[in-house]
Amino acid sequence: MTKSFKVAGHCFNFDLPASDTLWDRLGQYSPFEVENAPSPLFSIRLVDSLPEVPMEKVYGGGEGPGEPVIMLYRTPGGWVFESMPFSGQPVCARIHADTSFSDARLQILQPSFRLFSLNNAAMLMFAFSTAPLGTLEMHASVIENGGRAFLWLAKSGTGKSTHSQLWLKHIPGSRLLNDDNPIVRLDPDGTPEVYGSPWSGKTPCYINKHFPAGAFVQIRRSPENRIERLGVFESYAMVFSSSSGLKSDPSMADHMHSTFERIVTSVPCYNLFCRPDEEAARVCAAELLGK
Repeated sequence: MTKSFKVAGHCFNFDLPASDTLWDRLGQYSPFEVENAPSPLFSIRLVDSLPEVPMEKVYGGGEGPGEPVIMLYRTPGGWVFESMPFSGQPVCARIHADTSFSDARLQILQPSFRLFSLNNAAMLMFAFSTAPLGTLEMHASVIENGGRAFLWLAKSGTGKSTHSQLWLKHIPGSRLLNDDNPIVRLDPDGTPEVYGSPWSGKTPCYINKHFPAGAFVQIRRSPENRIERLGVFESYAMVFSSSSGLKSDPSMADHMHSTFERIVTSVPCYNLFCRPDEEAARVCAAELLGK
C-alpha cells in the first residue's frame, strides 16, 4: 500500500504492506497526507532484506550523547545509510538509495525501533533530495508570532525548546510551529518561508502551516540576557551548522550554499546570550517584535 505526503511543497511516498501495523503509528504524518501525489520527489519502500554491496564510508557520527547516529556510505549504484538510535547501540535500520535520492529501500533490523527507522529514513531522504530545490531541513525550534516565524538554533540540550516555552508563556500571540526539524524553503521570489513538518523531536507538534522567516537566533547560555545582531559571515556559519545535508558532496553543497546566501542576506540573524527565564524571552521579543 502506498500513501503520499506533502511537506513544504515537496511530495513523497511511503510504500508498506497494507497489513503493516506501522501505518497505525504514523499519525504525525496525517496533517501532511495528500491523495495521489503527482511525481513524488522520493519514495521509501519497506523490504525484508537488502543485498550486500561494496561501500565506501563518507560520513559517520551524531550530534552528541543520547542523539541518533548516522553512517553514510557511497556505493557503485548510489548510497547506503545505517542508523542507530544512540551511540554504542547496534544498527537498527539500513537504507539503500539511488544516486539522486529519489528511490529508497528500507530494511528495519530492530523491530522495537520501527517508527524511528522510518522517520529517520524520511528525514534523510527529504534533506538530501530537496537540497537542490532551495530547501533546508533545519535543527531548530520555531515560534510563530505576528505572522512571522522565528527559529531558535543551538546544539541539543542548550535551550531551544526552553526558549520556545518561555515565548509561549510570556509573549502574547506566540504559537509553536515545530520543536526540532522545521523546513526552510525559498519562495519563487527568493523569500525564505518556514514550514512545519512531521518531525518535531520529543514534542508532538505536527502543523502543516508556513510563515515568512522573521529571524534566526542562536541560543547561547549566559549569566546575563542580551541579544546582538550578527554580520553576514557569522550568520552564514550559524545557518550552515544548523542545517542537514550532504555538505561534503560538491553538487549538493553548491545548492545549499546558494540557499544559505539568500537567507543570510534577507533575514536578520542574532546571538541571544541568555538565562532560561522570562527576561530572556522579553529581551529577545523586544528586538524581534519591536516591543
